[in-house]
Amino acid sequence: MTEEERMAAALSDPDAQPLTKEELARFKRVNLIKGIRMKLCMTQVEFAEAFQLPLATVRDWEQERTTPDAPARALLKAIAADPETVRRLINGQAA
Repeated sequence: MTEEERMAAALSDPDAQPLTKEELARFKRVNLIKGIRMKLCMTQVEFAEAFQLPLATVRDWEQERTTPDAPARALLKAIAADPETVRRLINGQAA
């Protein structure tokens, strides 16, 4: 489907009109860490325990009081890509 066809289809549905740029700008983006955790259907406590992270660190990242450093960002990318393998590796089990 082309961009024009997508827009025409969206405009033809009165219950699902596309948002304007101004409307989109009002939305707050979901924090990366929170997005990963929510995708895994885990609480902050479960996420912290599963990946051996301090709970306070997870909370600080999600509330944007602090930002993950480069190694933490790499770990978060790995968790997002393959959480079960990361969990097994952290727990000392063979991949």
